[in-house]
Amino acid sequence: MIKISLCLFLVSVPFFAIICSAFSEDRPTDRRVLVLLDDFAIKSSHSIFFKSLETRGFDLDFKLADDPKLALQRYGQYLYDAVVLFAPTIDRFGGSVDAASLLEFVDSGHDLILAADTSASDLIREIAVECGVDFDEDPAAMVIDHTNHAVSETEGHHTLIASDDFINSEVILGSRKIEDPVLFKGIGHSINPSSSLVTKVLSASPAAYSANPKSKLSSPPTLIGSAISLVSVVQARNNARILISGSLTVFSDRFFRSGVQKAGSTTKHEKCGNEQFFVELSKWVFHERGHLKAVNVRHNKVGETDEPSMYRIKDDLEYSVEVYEWSGSSWEPYVAGDMQVQFYMMSPYVLKTLSSNEKGLYYTSFKVPDVYGVFQFKVEYQRLGYTALSLSKQIPVRPFRHNEYERFIPAALPYYGASFSMHSFYVL
Repeated sequence: MIKISLCLFLVSVPFFAIICSAFSEDRPTDRRVLVLLDDFAIKSSHSIFFKSLETRGFDLDFKLADDPKLALQRYGQYLYDAVVLFAPTIDRFGGSVDAASLLEFVDSGHDLILAADTSASDLIREIAVECGVDFDEDPAAMVIDHTNHAVSETEGHHTLIASDDFINSEVILGSRKIEDPVLFKGIGHSINPSSSLVTKVLSASPAAYSANPKSKLSSPPTLIGSAISLVSVVQARNNARILISGSLTVFSDRFFRSGVQKAGSTTKHEKCGNEQFFVELSKWVFHERGHLKAVNVRHNKVGETDEPSMYRIKDDLEYSVEVYEWSGSSWEPYVAGDMQVQFYMMSPYVLKTLSSNEKGLYYTSFKVPDVYGVFQFKVEYQRLGYTALSLSKQIPVRPFRHNEYERFIPAALPYYGASFSMHSFYVL
């Protein structure tokens, strides 16, 4: 898995810590994009996809992957905000770029789109493995499906797949449902099912398998059925996003414009779903959707407005935070009913679900527990497709001072009585 070294940009100061987003609050989307190609011909053969990025305001810098002047940073500053790697056959990058520097680029909070195919080099496979994705080890293997392939007069091995097994997530694929199957021809990959960072967004059907289409099977294939992922995404712990596809052709103008008819179906779609699928998916990868920020994290005693330096046990307090989502052009209130705050010291003493005014403000109130020490207000919010929010504020809680206790405690009446009776005994 990616070895994230800068996790959520932790900022530590006395009694205060807040972790939010790895991106600018004014405009979180990446604008400078380096596009690495095997051949400049890809720039024209995949022009529709590139045009969709440029239309949305991205500045694309096209370079050959083996360009001897290639560099991701200069004087310690990154030159780009994202990389599109459309060079599946590259064995070695040019200039100062290598697999380690590309992974460090992601570790620093930047995004990556990687497309492979049947000619994927060991370098591309190595980068994919570090991102949590394992391509089929057989270099000649392709995804084959004899029941869910696309009808084609030229493709007889059933490697042209018509897949409509999409992830059910509006934040990743957009609110408009994809009605048309996606054409796919390439290699499959698997992901670690225990990983919470990698997610399949386009899966193969239960009847699919990965093998060499030009040779007979001598042993059962290692990748079969819905375990085969055609397209996956990764959201790292620092909120960097990665798209990994087992096919470069799926981004091509030919596939974007092609019609599709699934085997066994009489319905012929005039246009496949590739353009809608990958354009919407690229919006998520480049943080045009599903990007959250938290601001104005506050807490105070009930009836007061200033934030105290400490609380006393059994104080009544209020906690609030404002959360917004980037819509692609502006920050909009994020509305949810499952955000919670913990009042935490070694373990949660208080766990409260935050109420919302549906305008971005989340708030609650509770009584400080009868335990003194150093506590934290903690909000850990992780939902599929959204950037993770991890907020914390530290605050000490003190006990009552000697002059803050009640003069007479009702629970101590037996002791008072005993004391008076002993006093009376000695007087007598």
